[in-house]
This record gives sequence, C-alpha cells and structure tokens, in this order.
Amino acid sequence: MSGANATSMKPTSAEVVIIGSGPAGLSCARALKQAGLKDIIILEREAEAGGIPRHCGHSGYGLREFSRLMQGPDYARRLVDEVEGLDLRTRTTVLGLKPNGEVRVTDTHGPMTVAGNKVLLALGAREAPRSARLLTGARPQGIMNTGMLQQMVYLQGRKPFQRPVVIGTELVSFSTLVTLRHIGVKPVAMIEANDRITARRPGDLIARYLLGVPVLLDTKLIRILGIDRVEGIEVDRGHGVERIVCDGVILTGRFRPETALVVPSELVVDTGTRGPRIDQNMRCSDPSYFAAGNVLRGIETAGQCFREGAAAAGHILAALREPTPSSHTLIPVRTAAPLSYVYPQCIDPGLDTDRPVLFKARVTQATRGRLTVSVNGQTVWARSIDALPERRIGWQLPAGRLRGAERIDVNINEG
Repeated sequence: MSGANATSMKPTSAEVVIIGSGPAGLSCARALKQAGLKDIIILEREAEAGGIPRHCGHSGYGLREFSRLMQGPDYARRLVDEVEGLDLRTRTTVLGLKPNGEVRVTDTHGPMTVAGNKVLLALGAREAPRSARLLTGARPQGIMNTGMLQQMVYLQGRKPFQRPVVIGTELVSFSTLVTLRHIGVKPVAMIEANDRITARRPGDLIARYLLGVPVLLDTKLIRILGIDRVEGIEVDRGHGVERIVCDGVILTGRFRPETALVVPSELVVDTGTRGPRIDQNMRCSDPSYFAAGNVLRGIETAGQCFREGAAAAGHILAALREPTPSSHTLIPVRTAAPLSYVYPQCIDPGLDTDRPVLFKARVTQATRGRLTVSVNGQTVWARSIDALPERRIGWQLPAGRLRGAERIDVNINEG
C-alpha cells in the first residue's frame, strides 16, 4: 500500500515502523525486505519519498549502492522503487514518540497511533536558521538555506536571484555553487569566517578558477541589508566594515540533527551530536527505538546514510529474532575537544560482544595528533590522524578490548 492509494483502514501496527524516507530510512526498509521481513510501515511527511536527493540535480550518487553514477532525483526514485510493495505512507506527519515504540501520527484521516515492535528514527538533519547565526538587520526576501534553494530550482523551476552571496564553505556550500550554475547564476562571492575553507581543498580553487566565484576567507558576515528584498550585506575582513552589493543570501551548512520529535520525548539526547544517544547496536535509550542517518550527527553523504540504514536493519532483525533487554548499567564513551563528538555514546555490555564495535567522530577544527581509545584509564587502541571538521573519522575496535570496561575515553593528543 502506498501513500497514494492508502485508505482509512490502514494497519495501526507493524513489526518495524520507519520514520523518514530518505536514504537511511529506505535503505533500512530495503534491507529488511531483502531479509524477508515485509511487515513494515514507512512514514513520510512530504508528498514524495526519497529525501534530500529528490531535489539535488547533480551527479555523485549511487556508485557504491547501485554500481552506477546517478543524479539525485534518479537515485531517490531508485530507492523508492527498491521498497515497492511495502506500506509507504506519504503526507503523514509524526506528532510524538511514546515509550515502547508507540508513534503518534496524523494524516488526511486525522490523528492515530502507529505501534512498532521496533522503530527506526531516520529523521535527517537541517541547516542552522538565521536566528541561530545571530545575524542582525531586517528580513527581506532573498534569504534562504541550501535546501530551500534546491527545492526552488529543481522542483519548482524558479530562479530566485541573479547575484547572491553564499555564506559558508562546507561541502554543501560547493554543491550550492553547482545548483546556481544550473540556472545560470554566478554568486558575487563565497564567504568564510575562518582562515581556510571547511571542506577539503581544492574546493576553493575550483570555485575561484573554474566557476569564477571569489572565496573570501577571514570574512565575517555582520548584517543583511534591504527592506523588501536583499540589497547587500555588510562584512568585516579585519579592517573595518565593508558593503557587498547582492540580491540574495544563501546560508549554507552548520547542519544539526532534526530532533523536534526526539527532544520532547523520553529518549536521551547527546550533547555532542545533538542527536539521540545510541549504543553499539544503534539502539536509543528506549530499546524499542533505533536511529540511523543524519539524525545521529548532522549532515553526511547519502551513501553514508544508506550504509547506516542497512546496518540498522541488521541490528533490528537481530533484536526481533533474539530480544535482549537493555542493561541497567551502560558504559559511557567520553570525549573532549578538539573532538566535537563520538558515537556510539555508550556500550551495552549485555549485547553481542563478538563483533567489532564501529566508532565515528569529528573534530571542531583542523587537527593533527594521535587519536586514542582508553578503557579504565589504559590505552587499548591508537592511531595518528590529520582531520578537518567535515572529515568523517571512523574506526573499528575489537569487542574483546572493551570487556570489563567501566569507562571508555576517546581523545586526541595534538602535536
């Protein structure tokens, strides 16, 4: 049953309920379906499934997942095709997460409760709004984030401005340049407050010399100018306030997990990732809930979210076949600057300890040093790293090294 032909006689329970139909959610559903489990309900608030790739009209998708290079919309359609026959419900908004897998939703037939033996949170992420960036000035038309721009361009066929500025230099910021080029728009400048771009080089060189877009480093955005429409911005490059004339401002990056449902629930939120806390099997603090994709830590590639969704499917299947209660005592995984986060944030000693434990982390700034994992104060694993804030750090640790742990510390000794 799909969102297009579902009736008011919808089932109100399933073995697995998946919230979100982006790469993580659909990958999980695909893997469960391939394993023979079809008692699945997928909930999606938008009119179409597929997530962010639906309105990313550039290539770079699908090579590892489907052995072919695809554009975003084609990739999204392929993901949806892979879950054909499952109960995919679009235009369905989740209102709340209750204990033990009870999910409050509303659709065209009104509110109801959908219960899942297991529930996957694949809620995605969102860019920081203007308010979170502490920008002053009026609120004229022409200010938007990357997602809004991509929807205007690829879904609505609109050209919202002629000479915008792009704020930020994360990977998504350079994707924004590609979107603008698609509609024949060349930004006045790309602005970065730090002394280097956040994404990997040669992104800045491509912007400057291939696309003809100046990249202004050490440049702080002070104010957006204009009453009805954007007329310019004020910036500080270290020698006084300057004005840059433009007709649009695109605020890119600074993603954070979409936790509007998680925060008011009883699920524990991690202060580092700002997403739900998970253990080594991707279980949340309520073992009925699992989490995968960008809700774990902010933005990542579609391919990474796809792989996490598939991994979550394996853990969900194992939990359905051999239910294991959550341990009363969880082993915390602690970290400190320059690491911004590490997950899983805790280890459940009652879970399967034969498989290696996969950790992921990121740094707050460009960092060189030695990454160490200590158990009860003793180093059990270490390696040298040279990392940027956008670069994913990942490693596997043999489960045997965590046995007997009462505390696990992950740190970087810079040098």
